[in-house]
Amino acid sequence: MSSQGKLKCGVVGVGYLGQHHARIYSTLENVELVGVCDSSMDRAKEIADKHGCRVFDSPEALGEACDAVSVVVPTDLHAQVAVPLLKKGCHMLIEKPLCTSLEEAEQILNAAKEANVVVQVGHIEHYNPVMSFLEQAVSVPRFITADRLAPFQPRGTEVGVVLDLMIHDIGVILQLVNSPVVRVESIGVNVLSRTEDIANARIVFENGCVANINTSRVSEKKVREIRVFQPNGYLSIDFMNQSGHLLKMTPGGLEKEEIPIEKDEPLKLELASFVDCVVNHNNPKVGAVLGKTALEVAIKITDQIRKGFADPSTLS
Repeated sequence: MSSQGKLKCGVVGVGYLGQHHARIYSTLENVELVGVCDSSMDRAKEIADKHGCRVFDSPEALGEACDAVSVVVPTDLHAQVAVPLLKKGCHMLIEKPLCTSLEEAEQILNAAKEANVVVQVGHIEHYNPVMSFLEQAVSVPRFITADRLAPFQPRGTEVGVVLDLMIHDIGVILQLVNSPVVRVESIGVNVLSRTEDIANARIVFENGCVANINTSRVSEKKVREIRVFQPNGYLSIDFMNQSGHLLKMTPGGLEKEEIPIEKDEPLKLELASFVDCVVNHNNPKVGAVLGKTALEVAIKITDQIRKGFADPSTLS
């Protein structure tokens, strides 16, 4: 902590998303944005100048000067960057997905445990204001559909669309259903990149709930919607516009109720929650264990897609 009692934070990777981590840290009252680090020194200097902080020439140097860091580099570099910083005792927010393999996930988990530091995984939809309503309203989910569509962007294509986009919905659904996964059936197609750009997954849970997830990163429009059906009605939620409605059966018939949602920037809420967890020694809403579980399901889906269509009983 700084002499002013502020948490000293930094950002490794200040590209499209990392720049917003830097921006928000610079505005949080109980945070001092110490500096940034990026593979492009010019980009690092641009963001540092914008927010009045230092440029560091390596993640390790940044980590030495910080209490906590955001790791916002390409997914295939997460473990390489994160593990040394964790071993130095840095608390960490790692953007989703946690990493690209379960072996790397174990390395991150072990390093965090040995150093006794907080690791939060950037599953941002968990901090979207609509998620709070979902968590209160969903009690006995029986069927869930999720659609996440986005126009093509070259960034993020170091992984397929499952690890890039679908993992958001996997994480949300795992938390809402709160039951072990029994089996997965998946299909996907690569269109504009070397990995799958469109994917569909059907996830069956031990408690009988079934989730159907559609994801595309070659769509003409953006969609981030989820619908949850349960015995007393169903919810339709728009993560992007932070809106939704609840349909339920009443003595007078079917009733539609608009959901009152106080809109806010999910990333700001996520980073504020991370800072609170570090300062007050709390467990994050999305810790490394949930991040690893979501990754495990995402890897199963990816493996099935890349095998053409694997036996759905392989996940048990």
